[in-house]
Amino acid sequence: MAAEHMAMPFPPGFRGLDIEDHDMVMLDADAYGYATSVLEGPLAGQRRAALTRLAAASDKVLPMIDDECASRYYTHVRKMAVSAAEAEDLREA
Repeated sequence: MAAEHMAMPFPPGFRGLDIEDHDMVMLDADAYGYATSVLEGPLAGQRRAALTRLAAASDKVLPMIDDECASRYYTHVRKMAVSAAEAEDLREA
């Protein structure tokens, strides 16, 4: 999923854009960073909590995106964050 994400072009017009007080570049970068970190091993407590907040932030911004390309891109970003959180949950079980 991370490799697929890297192959996707970043949506034009979303650099420097804040939606619901979330910087869209940082939302993207953080989701990718956490997803790749989960592949390397368990996240520490603070990083795990930040991943959970990131998934919630994605839920908040997605309905506000009215560009089809950007909506697909950030839906993928959300899926990456949610999948990473689910992988962490499975580790704890």
